[in-house]
Amino acid sequence: MSAGRNNALQVAVDMAARQRDAARHALGDARAAAAAAAAQMDQLQSYANETQARWGVRADALVAPEVLFHHRHFMGRLEHAMQLQTAVLEDHAQRVGAGEAALLAAELRLATLKKLVAKRQRESALAEQRREQKQTDERAQMALRLQMRPS
Repeated sequence: MSAGRNNALQVAVDMAARQRDAARHALGDARAAAAAAAAQMDQLQSYANETQARWGVRADALVAPEVLFHHRHFMGRLEHAMQLQTAVLEDHAQRVGAGEAALLAAELRLATLKKLVAKRQRESALAEQRREQKQTDERAQMALRLQMRPS
């Protein structure tokens, strides 16, 4: 393989490796953000369950209408926050999916380039082997001619 083609392919392999590493890093960040969003959703749900459980203990107690109104209003806002967090979770799931697809594409490109480099190296080695064999055959023929030549 010529040095120029070899160098160009190596640059392409190096670039593809950097792109793969960047895609892997971005996927890790997306997964971490998705985990943080899931943890936040768990906190919201736990808080809503705790609040509802505390209210349930007091359900048979006499409660002023204003307190009941504020509790319902608070629970409504908490439910709204959980709905918003569900949308955030879906967005993070899409980002993780896109990150996985990007990583897969980058790994495929890198693997393809590495196979191409290996193929070119095999072809180059085979061509070199043929050149060496041809030179060996030519030297053997010359040596045979010299032996066969009458002195």
